[in-house]
This record gives sequence, C-alpha cells and structure tokens, in this order.
Amino acid sequence: MEYTEITEKIIGCAYKVYNNLGPGFLESVYEKCMAIEFEKIALHAVFQQPLNVFYEGQQVGNYTADILVEEKVIVELKAVRTLIAAHEVQLVNYLVATKVPIGLLINFGETKVEVKRKVRTLPLNHPPLSC
Repeated sequence: MEYTEITEKIIGCAYKVYNNLGPGFLESVYEKCMAIEFEKIALHAVFQQPLNVFYEGQQVGNYTADILVEEKVIVELKAVRTLIAAHEVQLVNYLVATKVPIGLLINFGETKVEVKRKVRTLPLNHPPLSC
C-alpha cells in the first residue's frame, strides 16, 4: 500500500470516529475507536509505539508515538480545542527520530477534525534512527 492510500484511509477513519462520537472525549477514547476502525479495513497499526533517539550510537531519549500504521505513517492524536505549533513540532520530532517518512497530526477538536500532514525532510546521508 502506498503512502497516499494509507493516509487517506487513516483520515477516513478519523472522520468516521468523529462523526459517530463527536467532540469532548479523551484522546485515549479516540485512539481505541481508531483501532476498531483500522481493524475493519485491515490497516496494521501498533499503538503507543516506543521510539528511541540515538546520538553517535548512544540512546539519548525516547518518545511514544500514538500510532504507527503499516510501519510507514506515524499518527499523533490530539483531543484539544485547537492545534498549536508545539503539537506539530512533536510530530516532526517523531519523524526525525525514526525512518518513518510521513506523519499525520489528527485533532478531534470542538467543532471538527483537524488534520495536518508532515513529511520527514532530512539529508540523504542522514541515517534512520531505530524504533
């Protein structure tokens, strides 16, 4: 499955969840609903995926990504009034810390679903960091 097809399916699931639940739930509730929707359409996803950050061969930090889909797309979920720059930075950090090239930031907001797509842009000689 290509990146565009995967991201379209993920976004479709987010809209389906929001249309059924609406606003006001915890992020963890939306995450569980996304898991149900992914299973229905056979999208392989790992939830609460640990990501390790290495510098010169030494682990210097770790993150936990909300969802890793098909080992190709990191999905970071939010359930806030509106997205802020710090949320986008968080997703970009996840992309930089891994070999995953595409990320989606999905907010189940007060009035709508907000989706932001990010692409990892690193020099070609930058080694991917392990998950």
